[in-house]
Amino acid sequence: MGIMDKIIEQARSDKQKVVLPEAKLEARTIKAGVMLKKEGIAEPLFLGKKDEIEKLIQGMDVDISGIEILDYESSDLMGEYAEAYQEIRAKEKLTKDQAIEVLKDPLYFGAMTVKKGLAGGMTCGAFNTTANVLRASIKIIGPQKGLKTISSCFLMIVPDCPFGANGAFIYADCGTVIDPTVEQLADIAIAASGMCRTLIHVEPYVAILSFSTYGSATHPFVDKMVAATKMVKEKAPNLKVDGELQADAAVVASIGSKKCPGSPVAGKANVFIFPDLNAGNIAYKITQRLAKAEAYGPLIQGLALPVNDLSRGCSTEDIVQVSAITAIEAQALKSNA
Repeated sequence: MGIMDKIIEQARSDKQKVVLPEAKLEARTIKAGVMLKKEGIAEPLFLGKKDEIEKLIQGMDVDISGIEILDYESSDLMGEYAEAYQEIRAKEKLTKDQAIEVLKDPLYFGAMTVKKGLAGGMTCGAFNTTANVLRASIKIIGPQKGLKTISSCFLMIVPDCPFGANGAFIYADCGTVIDPTVEQLADIAIAASGMCRTLIHVEPYVAILSFSTYGSATHPFVDKMVAATKMVKEKAPNLKVDGELQADAAVVASIGSKKCPGSPVAGKANVFIFPDLNAGNIAYKITQRLAKAEAYGPLIQGLALPVNDLSRGCSTEDIVQVSAITAIEAQALKSNA
C-alpha cells in the first residue's frame, strides 16, 4: 500500500469535517466533495447557496444529496463569526458590518469555521490564488505556538527509491517563503518535521541543505544554513537535525560517513530544508519529472489549524487527496489536544 493509500485509509478511520469554501465557484470542488462523502474519506462542508452549487453541476452526473451545504451569508453564524473576527483583528478596529463584509469572502468564512471548530480543516485554492488562501488563514487562524512563519512543503514520493522513508520525503519550503531568514528557516524545519510525523509516520531526520558540508566551503550562504541549524537545535533539542549538509551526504550513508562522520542525519535524511525558494522549487520539480515522483503540495505548514492550498490547475482527484491530508492533520491535532 502506497503512502497516499495509507493517508486515505487513515482519514477513513476517524472521519473529519473538511470545509470546501469554493463549492459555489468550482465544479471540481463539488465533484471532489461528492467523492470524499461517497468513499468515506471525510465529511465535506460546502459553502454557498444550494441553487448556486446545483447550477455549476447542471448536466453532470453528480449527486450532492446528503452533503452539508451552508448558506453562510444568511446563516445565523455570520453574526457570531463577525464578532469573533472583530476580536481577532482588534487592531483593525472594525465595525461589525465591516467584519461581515470580510466574512462574505468564503475563504474567510471557511477559515472561521476551522477556528471555531465547526470544521476540522479547510481545503481550497482551485479557484483562489495561494496569496488569497494564505491571507485569510493567517488573519483568522495564525501560526502554531512557538512559530512565527507560515510556509509550505511538498510530500514527495519517489518510486523504487532506497533513500528517505522508503522513497518518501518532505521538501520545504518550495512554494511560499522566497528568501527565508535564519529564524524563518528554523521555523520551516520544525514545521516540516511535524508534517513528516503526520504524513509519513516516521521519525524525522532533518537535513539543512547547502552546497557545503561541515565547512567544506565558506560563504555567507553557508553561514546562514549553519546558523539555522543551530537555531533549530535550540528551539527543538529533541529533533534529529544536522547541517549544513550537501544533498548527497544527507541521503547516501557511504558519502555521509566520509563527509560528516558522526552526523545524526547523514545518510538518513527524510526532510530536506532548502536555503531559498529557488533551490526548493527547482529541486521538487526536478524530482517530480526526472524521478517520476508523486508531488503533493504545496501543503501549508506552520498554521495553528489545518488549511491546505491547491494549484488552480488541480484535478478533482488532487482535491480529494489534499483533503485527505487535511483530514489526517485534523486527526493529529485532535489526538494531541
